[in-house]
Amino acid sequence: MKPFDDDTSLNLRHRLLGLKGVVMLIGGSDTGKTTFARQLLAEGVAAGRTIGFVDADLARPTVGPPACVGIKVVSTRADLDMLHEADGLRFVGSTAPQGVIVPHVVAVATAVEAARRRADLVIIDTTSEITGVVGQTLKYHLVELVRPTAIVAIHRGGELDPLEGMLSRFLSTRIEVIDTDRSIPISSPLERQAELIKAFQAAFASPLERWRVAPTVFAPTLPEGFPVNRLHGMLVGVQDPNARCLGLGAIEASEEGSLGVVTSVGEEMRGLR
Repeated sequence: MKPFDDDTSLNLRHRLLGLKGVVMLIGGSDTGKTTFARQLLAEGVAAGRTIGFVDADLARPTVGPPACVGIKVVSTRADLDMLHEADGLRFVGSTAPQGVIVPHVVAVATAVEAARRRADLVIIDTTSEITGVVGQTLKYHLVELVRPTAIVAIHRGGELDPLEGMLSRFLSTRIEVIDTDRSIPISSPLERQAELIKAFQAAFASPLERWRVAPTVFAPTLPEGFPVNRLHGMLVGVQDPNARCLGLGAIEASEEGSLGVVTSVGEEMRGLR
């Protein structure tokens, strides 16, 4: 039996596919958010729907590279098979939410807006941070800005109870609750770290090019006299003229003040974030 193939999960997906707007998935690590999203996408394709998928999991991405919010519009089986190839990216710059809540929320909101231009239903797969000040603040502002039609809360024990209570109390959000499937494998911290390393390696796979850049190409702008050698090795988002992220880059900076970026997506580069 496949994960989430029980009557409760099947009926929930059937109801969700009857909606328009945004469906947001929340849950802790390895509760099956991505698995459930894939099944929802597959059943939507089988029903002839075009669905936008916004991958907001920065550390364990399904669409695009780490540290980015990925967009994929799915209308065919081929789209599902190539889910890792993003139709659009929004750069956040970190794989953890600490310090990047505002960029993360803005990235998800603009990604949802872009996806809704091409699909009347958008699914958001979120990060696994669901507890504490950072996790709850991130989810609160995501829901506040995106205003999902429904939230699917995938439970393992009572870890989601405080977050659900907050969202229901302050944002009057419709929340659909299911339990995680016991067949979902639980990965160790070392396995998750290995996944992340592999994802970064894919983002920086050959062919790579080195481009010389000026200090003026950065957002935010570097202050005058800033020691650019401190940027060496920094992860950046390569941006096009329309504020879209093309992919990832890494800064090369020398003690003498020369700057460059290593990336595989430099042809349309207009700036770096």
